[in-house]
Amino acid sequence: MVIELSLCDYPRLEALEAQAQSGASERLLADALTSGDGYVLGCFQQETLVGYALLARLPFEAELQAIGVLPGCRHQGVGGTLMQAVLKKASEWQSERLLLEVRAGNQAAIALYRRFGFTQDGLRKGYYPAVASTAGREDALLMSRVLD
Repeated sequence: MVIELSLCDYPRLEALEAQAQSGASERLLADALTSGDGYVLGCFQQETLVGYALLARLPFEAELQAIGVLPGCRHQGVGGTLMQAVLKKASEWQSERLLLEVRAGNQAAIALYRRFGFTQDGLRKGYYPAVASTAGREDALLMSRVLD
């Protein structure tokens, strides 16, 4: 089940992000829950929050700012369920495109985005700091999808 989250869901959202490690800061999570231009979706299995997506409304576009899934729930369709809900909301907003950026090494996320019709628009060299046990910074792929 996917529903919109509110500020009262912040503790669960923060706990999920601590495990999912999508890169969303505490401030981004809080701002998304309180901003008039932000939208936070939560995916639940029974009473457990297993995934989330942060969506921002821009003047003509929407931006997927973060998506995170509990490690134990990955490869079970949670990301796809969230992407369907994100695309539906962006279309309701009458956004022309949905934008996102992703670590170049995050092949699972890139495959998910491509499955949903996203194409690469650009590259930010050395955008992300190195993750644990790796050397050097990582590129960011800029991707988008035109919405109907």
